[in-house]
Amino acid sequence: MKNIKAVPIKTESIGNFEQHRKSLVSVVVPAYNEALILTKNLSRLCEYMTSLEDEYRWEMIIVNDGSADKTGDLAEAFAMTRDNVYVLHHMYNFRLGQALRFAFNNCQGDYVVVMDLDLSYSPDHIEKLLAKIKETRAKIVIASPYMKGGKVSNVPWLRRTLSIWANRFLSFNAKSNLSTLTSMVRVYDGMFLNTLNLKAMDMEINAEIIYKAEVLRARIVEIPGHLDWGFQKTDGIKRRSSMRIFKSITSYLFFGFIFRPFIFFMFPGLVLMLFSIYTLMHVAGYIVVHFQSLPASFGSVDYRFGAAVAAAFNMSPHAFIVGGISLMVAIQLISLGILATQGKRYFEELFHISTTIYKHKKENHERQ
Repeated sequence: MKNIKAVPIKTESIGNFEQHRKSLVSVVVPAYNEALILTKNLSRLCEYMTSLEDEYRWEMIIVNDGSADKTGDLAEAFAMTRDNVYVLHHMYNFRLGQALRFAFNNCQGDYVVVMDLDLSYSPDHIEKLLAKIKETRAKIVIASPYMKGGKVSNVPWLRRTLSIWANRFLSFNAKSNLSTLTSMVRVYDGMFLNTLNLKAMDMEINAEIIYKAEVLRARIVEIPGHLDWGFQKTDGIKRRSSMRIFKSITSYLFFGFIFRPFIFFMFPGLVLMLFSIYTLMHVAGYIVVHFQSLPASFGSVDYRFGAAVAAAFNMSPHAFIVGGISLMVAIQLISLGILATQGKRYFEELFHISTTIYKHKKENHERQ
């Protein structure tokens, strides 16, 4: 059972009809051991959101994910200065997925924007994301540094290379036109986000959301984003990437499998099948040669064929063994690929049904 301290959501009284017409934007900011930059960067975010108040109402949800430093205390002190900033606490570090799910459950906004507290994506991405989701009526808009017009600055080579290839891998398996599936900086349609039953505990939540949105045939679009780790120079703080390389690779492989499971079975199965056929064709060639070299007086056709097989085996036993084993493994992999594909389709159907039921139940509960 999770030990969670939740701060109740405050309600804002709206004074006039014009204010009621403005969309409410929930800005979600996860934080873990960010005491050195928290107050400064939250102030920048709030100043930027204030500049958008002619068009939007807004609230900010800060999730202190079990920080071991003074992040929680500083966040509470900051929230005391504003009536639309709220702090949620995890007593322990449950990681990004749990922090986002906790925040999503407490958001009231028509749109939900997720920002990284280090502001590696500058605050002006928020207005661009909101403009795009309103223009396209998409359910999700992603800030993408890897699409045309996007940019990456001051990111270590290993981190950048891993991220680029991870996104290419996921995009290929998802059969989507998205350039970036792992970016946390996004805007969601609030009502749509509430229909998703999310399970991921860490960074893989970003890929999980894309997968489940695609299952529901939701529209997902991108805008060019600028990922800039220049904050390390301006803050004078050398900070490590939150990406744990081995864990991230494992997560990407897993979600690649979820997106298109047959690739992991069918592709190697077909490669092995071709290899086994090539090997066994050589075996068949040896058998034919030996069979033709035996005179009719040697015995019956069955006897001569058996003798030819034995002679071919004595000449190249490894071809028989390797070809036979490869053929058996290929058949098993192809069978698993077919079963995995069927399982994925069953899951998608069940997810459609469960999402519809969940949505209707929630709507009925809100009416009551």
